Amino acid sequence: MNDAATLLPEDEARARVLALATPLSAEWLALDDALGRTLAEDVLAQRTLPPWDNSAMDGYAVRADDLAGSLPVRLPVLETVYAGGTPRQEVRPGTCVRIMTGAPLPVGADAVVMRERVRPVPDGGADQVDILEAVESGQHVRPRGEDAKEGTLLLARGTPLGIPELGLLWAQGILSAPVPRAPRVAILSTGDELCRADEPPRGRIVDTNAPSLALAVRRAGGHPSLLGIAQDTRDSVGEFLSRAHGFDVVLTSAGVSVGERDYVKEVLAAIGVQQHLWRVAIKPGKPLVVGKRGSTLFFGLPGNPTSSLVTFELFVRPALRRLLGHTDVDPSRVPGRLDGRLSKPPGLAHFVRVTAAWKDGNLWARPLATQTSGVLRSAATATHLLHFAREASSLSHGDPVELLPLSWGA
Repeated sequence: MNDAATLLPEDEARARVLALATPLSAEWLALDDALGRTLAEDVLAQRTLPPWDNSAMDGYAVRADDLAGSLPVRLPVLETVYAGGTPRQEVRPGTCVRIMTGAPLPVGADAVVMRERVRPVPDGGADQVDILEAVESGQHVRPRGEDAKEGTLLLARGTPLGIPELGLLWAQGILSAPVPRAPRVAILSTGDELCRADEPPRGRIVDTNAPSLALAVRRAGGHPSLLGIAQDTRDSVGEFLSRAHGFDVVLTSAGVSVGERDYVKEVLAAIGVQQHLWRVAIKPGKPLVVGKRGSTLFFGLPGNPTSSLVTFELFVRPALRRLLGHTDVDPSRVPGRLDGRLSKPPGLAHFVRVTAAWKDGNLWARPLATQTSGVLRSAATATHLLHFAREASSLSHGDPVELLPLSWGA
């Protein structure tokens, strides 16, 4: 039976997920460890930077009015001021000071002429120069407080801490910052057919979901913990899930569809997890269940390896970013063009694994040869997911497409 019409659209499902996620409590981290996190509080500037007007160029500090007439203008040089030094003389009308980048602007000067626009006076030594170019007041000057003014907002709550933002904090003498703590994420695989990679298979297959999801969690900023592999029984699934107390997020893989031994959804309900969605109108990844108990988010991901990675990318990663205090959490989308042809029945949005490369000013996306969700080869080498819309049935070569850059690649 075609039940696509009763399934949740991808964007609505993600909106429900994000409504369940709020930033976690704050911890203080040294700035060296805070890269990529977000601020949990507003930060006010403690210092005015720069603390004085200073030169943006190597050149000569002048009074702009002295250069308003015909050029060149010959001026005596009173002194040289280096970065880290202090001017000793005032620039009076008809004088100038040689100055280096970053040095404080002398009293009386209001502009800097670049060194390249100044000519030494023959036989005048270093005491006189000819100024070849007029400047306006403030030209080539970095004004006091341009970067920050004491007591004003430096960085707002929720600001992602990249390298420039951390530089702003260091410049203020701030060595640590409050950030939402990293989510603790428990990961459970289910299935009688599974074994760990360090075990002899003996007719089983190696569980790649748990270690792959753990890497994805770590890359998203969380702290993963592997719970193990539960057997396909209610008791085993329940016993393993009982170990998930104290985590912020719990991820399970497999056991969430309608199979005879798919017990995860049933066990989650039995332990008090309130279900907020089940099954999304996407391929791969339709049998997704999301719920909450207390402050803990539960994601029942599909068991097929590629399906678990795709649903992580579309739903879990945005939730982890929200827990980390980010506001821009939806998967990024970039325009591209299809290199090939695609067709499907309408009803489900397909997220096609593609490799994308720039050519002639466009990002061309070529679908991988296999899209089977049960094998990891259908995800290996992919750089983007191509969003093949729910209502669409065909795409032709060169058609504009929407691409989602993947976080799981190299």
